[in-house]
Amino acid sequence: MTDASALGSALGMWGVPLAILGGAIRVSTPFLFVSLGECLTERSGRINLGLEGTLVIGAMTGYAMSYHSGSPFVGVACAALAGLAFGLVHGWLCSFRHVNDIAVGISLMIVGLGLAFYFGKPYIQPSAPRLPSIPFGWWSDIPQVQAALQVNVLFIAGAILAFVMAWMFRNTSIGLTVRVVGDSTDAARTLGIRPTRVRILSTAVGGAFAGVGGSYLSLYYPGSWSEGIASGQGLMAVALVIFARWNPINCFWAALLFGGAGAIGPALQSVGITQGYYLFYAAPYVLTLGILVATSSTERAMTGAPGELSITK
Repeated sequence: MTDASALGSALGMWGVPLAILGGAIRVSTPFLFVSLGECLTERSGRINLGLEGTLVIGAMTGYAMSYHSGSPFVGVACAALAGLAFGLVHGWLCSFRHVNDIAVGISLMIVGLGLAFYFGKPYIQPSAPRLPSIPFGWWSDIPQVQAALQVNVLFIAGAILAFVMAWMFRNTSIGLTVRVVGDSTDAARTLGIRPTRVRILSTAVGGAFAGVGGSYLSLYYPGSWSEGIASGQGLMAVALVIFARWNPINCFWAALLFGGAGAIGPALQSVGITQGYYLFYAAPYVLTLGILVATSSTERAMTGAPGELSITK
């Protein structure tokens, strides 16, 4: 019996919102890291559609290095480095004249998926050490509630990172530099800023965040390496950033919303609602489509968007 099923059996219908909350925290963590990485990249004036490939290569690298080192945190660090490398390649390629950042992103997504599938085949069966979690259900005597409120350390790190990024954009010279470069290349050059360097570094750091998000998938939830582990979350994160209006704190809340949508199906199944519950597994994809449609208005779509983004021109 899964944690969600046991929770539903113990609490009845009251288990549904708690299961959705616990599921939202678990499911939202990769969305959170990828969206924060894409938010940083786009605030510098560049789009990275290759984050799906970065997410998968991070999942594979994190799992492999956790397996060989015996430490999941070594796996997370290596996943971040793999994502950083992919981000550097993306940023470097896009620094050439007349190179389309969207085309480069799609190409690197395919490359990342291919490399992860090829090098990850030996790690489908072995079991790697998993990331620890913090028991926020200590107040309850019900084991199922305690299980539902096990919060992974990466979720907490991602939540802190969202607020730190928001503070950085408002109050630091680094944040101001990224924003100026994202809004106007000419203005940045007038101020003596090198836009190409800023965009390469922003894309690289954004890739590192996506790599960390990938390591969460393989080292905590669902907690194993497989070729279909990402399920389009890297691409959905781009829509999430638009929905969040390029604000890191809004990315945090939007990631929870997407995570909650992904947890609806298991939560309903936990209380015995099985008729057509598979349809609810499509909720994150339907939500993504709805967001893209809702933000397609010519008056509201690009509110708050950096001026140098290719989608604004």
